[in-house]
Amino acid sequence: MTDTASPTTAALPDGAVPAATLVIMRPSDSGGPDEILMVKRSAKMAFAAGAVVFPGGRVDPDDYRVASLYSPGIDEADGAARVAALRETLEETGLAVGWPGLAETEVAEVRRALLGGTLLSDILAARRDRIALESFVPFARWCPNFKEARTFDTRFYAVAAPPHSHELTVEEAEHSHIFWASAERTLTMADRGEVSVIFPTRRNLERIAQVTDFTDFSVHSRQFPVELVTPWIEDREGRSYLCIPAHLGYPVTSEPFDRVRRG
Repeated sequence: MTDTASPTTAALPDGAVPAATLVIMRPSDSGGPDEILMVKRSAKMAFAAGAVVFPGGRVDPDDYRVASLYSPGIDEADGAARVAALRETLEETGLAVGWPGLAETEVAEVRRALLGGTLLSDILAARRDRIALESFVPFARWCPNFKEARTFDTRFYAVAAPPHSHELTVEEAEHSHIFWASAERTLTMADRGEVSVIFPTRRNLERIAQVTDFTDFSVHSRQFPVELVTPWIEDREGRSYLCIPAHLGYPVTSEPFDRVRRG
């Protein structure tokens, strides 16, 4: 944990692991705010065990190769993170996003190949497909430095859910449950103790809850810079708060430290 960081001094910690996460939004059948795809992490996981999170994971070496081949105009680290978000989402949920040439009937086979160790670059080359990384909207970058065994430098992206009719299922080694819910609904479930959310997930759900749909969130995201968020501790009237910068679009920028779930 660090209590010396601030909005002007946040820096990437040594050894931070590059990662990416994807907020996938779809219209609600009830006409309410867009729903978001959420997964519940397995209780056996070292990081965020049992927590409800957005799909995603660490960036693999092959993700850099895919980004250089299929999106050479995108910054290397940004491009690799977008590939990781696409790949991890497919592996974890069975939903193919940003892959217009992949038919729904082919998704399960490609997912099995990825989970079996086949490189995404090899799959794309064999299929002569392209991926649409430009459809991902970057909106945040978080690197909480809680002095845990691993620190993740996570880039956040949003995307509209593609049409699909097949049932989505979790990859059981890492997750135990999958569901769609609006940001507001997930926050309500967390407040009731029905689900657990870590600090970055809660702050980003609160941010998404300010808008009604993916289009509005895309507009909102362009109004704020994507800067590294490394939360810090402030003491206020004898109580410690975990804080984030106030200029990045988040409606809630601090939370009492004794209420925070960090990981």
